[in-house]
Amino acid sequence: MDATTHVGVDVGGTFTDVVLATEDGLTTAKVPSTADQSEGVLEGIEKACEKAALPPESVETFTHAMTVSVNALLEGDGATTALITTEGFRDVLEIGRQDRPSLYDLSVERVDPLVPRRRRFELEERATTEGIVDSVALEDVDDLVDRLAGAAESEVESVAVSFLHAYADPANEAVVADRLQERLEVPVSASHEVLPAFREYERTSTTVANAYVRPAIDAYLGRLVERARDAGLPEPRVMQSNGGIADLDAVRERAVTTVLSGPAAGVVGAAATAEAAVADAGLEGLVTFDMGGTSSDVSLVRDGEVSRTTSAEIAGHPIATPMVDVTTVGSGGGSIAWIDAGGALRVGPKSAGADPGPACYGRGGTDPTVTDAAVVLGYLGQDATLGGEVTLDVDAAQNALEELAKKAGLESAREAAAGVYRVANATMTRAIRSVTVERGHDPREFGLVAFGGAGPMHAAAVADRLGMDRVVIPLAGGVLSAYGLLDADEKHDRVRTHRTPLETAERDVLEGIYAELTADALTNVESGSDPVVERRADLRYAGQSFELEVRVDDPVDIATVRERFDAAHERAYGYRMDEPIELVTLGVTVREPREAPSIRYEARGDGRGKGRDERDDEDALGSRTVFFDGERRGAAVLARDAVAPGTTVEGPAILKDEESTTVVPPGWSGSMGDDGELVLERGRTNAPGQKSRRMNERGQKTGTNGGERP
Repeated sequence: MDATTHVGVDVGGTFTDVVLATEDGLTTAKVPSTADQSEGVLEGIEKACEKAALPPESVETFTHAMTVSVNALLEGDGATTALITTEGFRDVLEIGRQDRPSLYDLSVERVDPLVPRRRRFELEERATTEGIVDSVALEDVDDLVDRLAGAAESEVESVAVSFLHAYADPANEAVVADRLQERLEVPVSASHEVLPAFREYERTSTTVANAYVRPAIDAYLGRLVERARDAGLPEPRVMQSNGGIADLDAVRERAVTTVLSGPAAGVVGAAATAEAAVADAGLEGLVTFDMGGTSSDVSLVRDGEVSRTTSAEIAGHPIATPMVDVTTVGSGGGSIAWIDAGGALRVGPKSAGADPGPACYGRGGTDPTVTDAAVVLGYLGQDATLGGEVTLDVDAAQNALEELAKKAGLESAREAAAGVYRVANATMTRAIRSVTVERGHDPREFGLVAFGGAGPMHAAAVADRLGMDRVVIPLAGGVLSAYGLLDADEKHDRVRTHRTPLETAERDVLEGIYAELTADALTNVESGSDPVVERRADLRYAGQSFELEVRVDDPVDIATVRERFDAAHERAYGYRMDEPIELVTLGVTVREPREAPSIRYEARGDGRGKGRDERDDEDALGSRTVFFDGERRGAAVLARDAVAPGTTVEGPAILKDEESTTVVPPGWSGSMGDDGELVLERGRTNAPGQKSRRMNERGQKTGTNGGERP
């Protein structure tokens, strides 16, 4: 990245994270998230600029990850949406796949569709995979527009159009969408523009989700642009769920592509900063573990490739656009602990959020949370200031856990806190197992990359449960999603269903489709740039129901595609078949590479705990009592940015940072790398070839050894 000033801002449920990159290094900031996210975004940028002694006007690029769209889906407060579909298919959205969300739960209730039946309308038209059979009548369209514009349906704020087989021939859908756009002053989302792929349920659901969140995204970006302009900042570019950024026009049209904006940025940042530390250990790949205030997100990176999917669900609604494959669980620092009807201790998914937040924030919250448990267990000290903004109220945390202990029949707040910590870790362990063990991967062959405000505090305990020996915590771990925004390439995805037997596929036809998809994606790319075009295809053996994605060369080579699919199937399922292969969907990603900002690390202070502001408080120089598995231990407490490269910190220890806290349990040690990356290893003291100044539990130097691994 060139010697200019870049800023990345990621909005989370509790905090808004900022990374400011200049030729002198990185400056980070963390501020509480606000109801109108744009306010917190500007507050965070101003704080980072103040710390770096730079005016906001000096920022040349501004990249942003947000939660506006996913919040609208999770909270059910998106736009009042209407759906127009083919006659006879009004209830596709509600029928779905006719499967039970929980097979053995007799009382389970399905998620309500985003569009109720009274706002789902039919038009007489028909297309097949071969083309249009019955054209839509304009008078029918005008009658429907009159109904939508009438008094009874005047509340409609957005419209989705999804016709049967519109991916094969969008003519009817385009006519209706254009007519609606002419006569109604609301955004219109057409399935052939949002997701021109087969499977009418997933295509309709994705198009409806796009229509549902589009007004909220448009309004939010409008406020953000105005505030940025007033502050002298450039227009932001936005992170998409596919791990790439795009300009505002692109995300306004395809708003649904931002539903995993923040988690995708975190995975990109983790892959960029931790891949070398995992490869050096001879491991197969890395598991990303992002624990924030509201939830925890996990994903898998193998061979340097971020896992992607087109079959995600958000709040029970299928979203079939390409996105980073992230599994999310409602277990974050602000997740509330409670006792269920059977007397069992539960954690999440309800969160205390940023306002009032956990009880220890001292803002009126009284519910016990994971963060309160960390305070009672000693992982967070009384003097800690989360993000430099929130001073902890230890008494409030103690009171909240005491109330929980009474309800659970436990003897003390500490016992309740230990239970909360274990339950939260068990939830996150299950999430990691879902992306490793349940997909045929051994988690012991992967490194765990922990980030987010709470990730480094729980990472070693979670790794212990999974038998993982190496945990990597990047220098900007507390704000790594914001750092990932500065590393992310610009990406634009396009897909189109084209079902045909692979062996008889016509290369000229395939090349023509790829050319059209590429040209469409390039419309969002600035002229004069030199983008990379990546081609892919989804294939399956004849008779199968789901596909695997493989890379496709330019020009297309059918034999190579077959071999790649056979290899991908064997890797995923353990075998390959001598069966015909069906080509289902073609896809293109146009990517403009960006260079990540360099990370420089120079320890400040004397290695015993003085931080970047040269604090000399008791916590930063000594130790405190911490509880591990119910056992009282004395743990060294160090300021992370004062630990010099080559230093090994023996557990138990606590490393404090402005954005996060790292817990090194007994039996673990942490080695500080030259780039400020902290590598925790179980049962080891030094990384190969390192000379390490070792710290005892008082945070004092105890000598130097040669650095050979025992």
